[in-house]
Amino acid sequence: MNIKKIKYFIHLVQKEATGTPVELAKQITVSERMVYNYVTMLKNDFNVPIAYNLYKQSYCFLEKGKLIWEWEEEL
Repeated sequence: MNIKKIKYFIHLVQKEATGTPVELAKQITVSERMVYNYVTMLKNDFNVPIAYNLYKQSYCFLEKGKLIWEWEEEL
């Protein structure tokens, strides 16, 4: 999995501008299956509240929040 593509995917979800899974796959240059893998990973591994909104034709976050990816040094 490409972290830059996942971060861009998250950015598009925040803007509610992903389009359909097929459109999103083309936009971030991955397969449609990989889009579903990203969604599953975010849901299962990071507990991200994400779902596809048929009305908006976009993936959306169901709650306010953010996913933090930075390294934190232990003191």
